[in-house]
Order: sequence, then C-alpha cells, then structure tokens
Amino acid sequence: MHRIFLLSPAYCGGQRSQWLLRPEPRFGLAHRLHSDEGLSLGELFSFLSGLYFRGKLTYSRAFERPPAGVPGTIVITPTRGLLPPEVPMHLEDLRDFSAIEIGPSEARFQNPFVKSVEDLAAHIPSECEVVLLGSIATTKYLDVLASNFHDRLRFPSAFAGRGDMSRGGLLLRCVTEQRELEYVSLANGMRHGPRPPKLSIIRS
Repeated sequence: MHRIFLLSPAYCGGQRSQWLLRPEPRFGLAHRLHSDEGLSLGELFSFLSGLYFRGKLTYSRAFERPPAGVPGTIVITPTRGLLPPEVPMHLEDLRDFSAIEIGPSEARFQNPFVKSVEDLAAHIPSECEVVLLGSIATTKYLDVLASNFHDRLRFPSAFAGRGDMSRGGLLLRCVTEQRELEYVSLANGMRHGPRPPKLSIIRS
C-alpha cells in the first residue's frame, strides 16, 4: 500500500514569525532566511510551530511510502499550495505567509491550494492513502481534501482528543519506537473524543 502524508501549515502570524521578519536578523536561522541561502520549508515551519510540526515532519519521513514520482511528505502552505518540505523559503515567502488568515474565503490561500490538491489527486494511484497530519476539526482545508481524495483521506485515530503538543510528542515517540499509528477514514473515524492520558516520561 502506497501512503503519503499531508502536513498542516504552521501559524505564520505569531511572535516567532516576527523574530524572523525583523530588519536586522539576530540569530542563525534568521540570518539564513534573510540570505540567498534561505531555509527549507520544513525548517521554517518547524521553527514557527515547534514540537508539533517537528513531530509531523519526523514521523512522515519515517513512515512515508509514496508511489514513484510523488513526494512522500507534502506541506500545506498559506499562499503556495502544496509543497515538499525541502523547498527553499526566503524572507518574501514568510512575509506572504504571515499576511493572510488561512480559510476557504481567502483566495490567496484557496486558489493555489485547490489547484495543487487537484494536481496531486490526478497523479497518485487509486490505492494510495493520503494521511492528514493536522487538525481534523477544521474546515480550513478538509472540504477540499475530502472532495478530491474521498475514502483515501485518512488521519491517525490517536489524534482525536489530543492537543497540538501532545500530538507532536506522540509522533516523535512513535518514530523512536518504530511504531506506526493506526489510520482511519476521515469520513468514518471519530474526529473528537475525550482527552487521552498524558504521555509517560521516557527515562534514559
């Protein structure tokens, strides 16, 4: 079974984004964003989102099984549709990302997003699962994904009831334990549920 992962975007309008956007960069990551070198999309969103995005990225890279010619890990972006996490980002990209609120009524998000999803749906075989690592209770992008991927669209059942930090910690733990989560259909799976117990502390 082929499987690819879609990662929800990091929030680009917060304090960490402002640190990177300062005219005078004050730390290494900011210097790279301001330079011709830039940052990869994965690095940028991992900095902006912290544990949650880092967990999603690490987990997806560990368990992706893409068909030929398709990235195994793909990131939803605020203005550039779907992109692989290796794509370089620069200062103007973050400025664009931070200027909008993601949602179906925002054309700068919706238009490239819909086109990217339609293109992806046309290039993957029918037996390829598409696993969303992101919020399963929002309509920001779920309607577009569901209408294109139908029963192939899945999410980790363990996400129900968990907050972002708990999800990030769970994903990183699964990679350490080489344990893949169970995925359920977005149409049939329970999106909400009681908050699960806190993750136990791993002692070295």
